[in-house]
Amino acid sequence: MRIIALTGGIGAGKSLVAQYFSELGARVVDADQLSRVAIERGSEGFDEVLLRFGESILRDGDIDRKALAEIVFADPSARADLEAIIHPRVRELFNDVVADLAPDETLIYEIPLLVESKAAANFDLVITVEADLEIRKERLRKRGMFISEIERRIAAQASREEREAQADHVITNDGDEDALLRSVENLWEDLLGQAK
Repeated sequence: MRIIALTGGIGAGKSLVAQYFSELGARVVDADQLSRVAIERGSEGFDEVLLRFGESILRDGDIDRKALAEIVFADPSARADLEAIIHPRVRELFNDVVADLAPDETLIYEIPLLVESKAAANFDLVITVEADLEIRKERLRKRGMFISEIERRIAAQASREEREAQADHVITNDGDEDALLRSVENLWEDLLGQAK
């Protein structure tokens, strides 16, 4: 069993890399998905977020993640409060996944804030996906994000240099999807070889 962290800056292509690893046979878990579960309606996390941020973040009875993101990316203390609610719950959910792993499985944990949460030591290996900053911005614009929002998100994350300093492997995603898939396949073969 190996537990591998997959990180990278917003717009670098982590989710696509995670999808490729899944297709190659890894069990993939997304920290963002766990954070959604941690504060879904009916949970203690939901109640705590509502208590801290008020009902203005609700839409149709659920937390509007976009409205919440606008608050926390504009205010570092609000972000710290949200992380204090979510992170312990995400760790519990993640530990449940790990407890369920088969001995020969490889788990890829997609964790955008690996460096920020000082979690690299918790993993057998760290992979970061990186791309040129202008390419990342263009990808995010195509997703419908405004440049001011993109710049706030990038500024809130660790730098490329900080991520690469923590990583055992760097996947560069400046090309097309075929090139990215080849990079992931090559790394997967290396990882399988190292596991034998």
